[in-house]
Amino acid sequence: MKFVIACGGTGGHLFPGLAVAEELSGGGHDVMLLVSEKEIDARALGSFPDMPRETLPSVGLPSLLSPAALKFVARLIASYRKCGAICAKFGPDAILGMGGFTSIAPMAAAWRRGIPAFLHDSNAIPGKANRLGARFCREILLGFEECARHFPGRKIRVTGTPIRRELAGNVPSKAEARRALGLDPDRRTLLVMGGSQGAAGINRLMAEAASGLAGLDLQIVHLSGEKDAANLRKAYASSGLTAAVLPFCDRMQDVYAAADLVVSRSGAASLTELSWFGLPGVLIPYPHAAEDHQTLNARIFERAGAAKILPESETSGASLAAMLKSLLSSGTSLESMAASAKSLAPRDAAKRVAEVLTHANR
Repeated sequence: MKFVIACGGTGGHLFPGLAVAEELSGGGHDVMLLVSEKEIDARALGSFPDMPRETLPSVGLPSLLSPAALKFVARLIASYRKCGAICAKFGPDAILGMGGFTSIAPMAAAWRRGIPAFLHDSNAIPGKANRLGARFCREILLGFEECARHFPGRKIRVTGTPIRRELAGNVPSKAEARRALGLDPDRRTLLVMGGSQGAAGINRLMAEAASGLAGLDLQIVHLSGEKDAANLRKAYASSGLTAAVLPFCDRMQDVYAAADLVVSRSGAASLTELSWFGLPGVLIPYPHAAEDHQTLNARIFERAGAAKILPESETSGASLAAMLKSLLSSGTSLESMAASAKSLAPRDAAKRVAEVLTHANR
């Protein structure tokens, strides 16, 4: 069978889409990815050189009163036309949209041509793109059951959010992962991350928190993005902290395996990966996320006892440092949080999504 997966724009859309593509390809099916023109997509796909892909010019929806609205419409029309040509040439049996505005044109093109279309939403609440795209779908697949109420009258299936094989497969030991990152294999390790492109707010808070963490038997892995890497290295060095500051990382299995505790945004794909590795988290939701979905995602983990939430607007470097010191001083609390995180990990999510697609015409 042949499938199209639209999954570009952010790591939260791309990586779960890649997980489904791996599952389908492993079953002998042909898969084509539709991604955005963003550099993050090209960089992440460098590890998948043999996976066919096409780029779409879609962009996020601006304010309707913004001059950029015209650009959005023009690019959406161009994406729709390109998707129509791809459908005619490739002949997919079904199309899967992983969310975001890269998914709308492919699903609309599928609906226009009678091709089964499916939407996967990883978050606790859908954004504007998925609310719009839902009307073109045969079935909506969800990462969190809490999201179902936002799609009244639609056929729903909770599959969990898919995880890439490289994360679900051969995971190194803590010591091996720390050595691979140039760190002490026996020291407690804090992972700091803000999604696939870093997070300026978390970077700022950690730079401020560094002096408050001085003297702890602790080492840090910080996925910073390009812009703040140099300043973070300076902040950690001046506080006497050992830190590996990485602008980008294509071996997430190492950083997850190395960690004892995580400071992170709360995008659904990131949370799914943290749960898979059983990592307790201090979650700082992105305050400008659509519908505040990152806070809603984080609350699911907080209610389960897997994480603590710190709203960015109410958090200082000193308060972040205090929370980290409190958690790190209580091994029992970290163990309990880790077990709770592990209990939230989806099982066989990529397989479940793939089975929905392969049964689309039955």
